[in-house]
Order: sequence, then structure tokens, then C-alpha cells
Amino acid sequence: MDISSKFQPGQIVSLDYSHQNLYAEVIEIVVSRQLCWVRPLLLVNSTQELPLVMDLRNVSDLLWPLDLFRPALDTEVIAFLGQLFPKELKFEPDLGAKQQFNLFIHQLWQAYQQGQET
Repeated sequence: MDISSKFQPGQIVSLDYSHQNLYAEVIEIVVSRQLCWVRPLLLVNSTQELPLVMDLRNVSDLLWPLDLFRPALDTEVIAFLGQLFPKELKFEPDLGAKQQFNLFIHQLWQAYQQGQET
């Protein structure tokens, strides 16, 4: 498959690590560097009986290695998206969401780096 056609702008993709899934919207594929520019939507933590859904629509965009993403299935995302409230104008960033997002990315990057070294 041609790398440029793996994902399309507007498509929902997932970064999976441990018991968490980061769902994000593809903004652009940077073919020359094999990176994917995404806009995070939500982080789902599935360690509990009912998954914890965190709204990430106000965190920073992410430029991440393309090969770590997978396409998200409509059936897995639709229920989570339905739990988000309409986006409201916020003057203060949600610090809890930002911290969880940063922690997830940090842990995923460390695991990716360790996998690259072996």
C-alpha cells in the first residue's frame, strides 16, 4: 500500500498503548518523514468496567510516526464520541486532560524508543 494513501485527512485514527487509546483526527500525512499530523479528540482508559473518556479537543496537535497509528473503527469510536459535550469556548485549558495526554505520549514514546533499540 502506498504510504500516502494509508490515511486520509479527516479520518479518525488510534494510538494504542497498554490499556489506553488516543483517538485523533488526521490533519495531514508528511510522506517525506513518514509522520502523521493529528488533532487529538479523546483518550479512553479501559482499566475499569466502564471506560473513562477524557476530552482532548483543547490539547496541542501531535506529529507522530505514521507506523504507530491504526485506523479506528466506527463501531469503537462512535460510543465514545457520543459522550463528549459540544465544544465550549474555554479560556482556561483543562489541565487534567493536558496532563493525562502528556503522560500518555511520554509513556508511549519511551516504549517506542525501547522497541527501536532492541
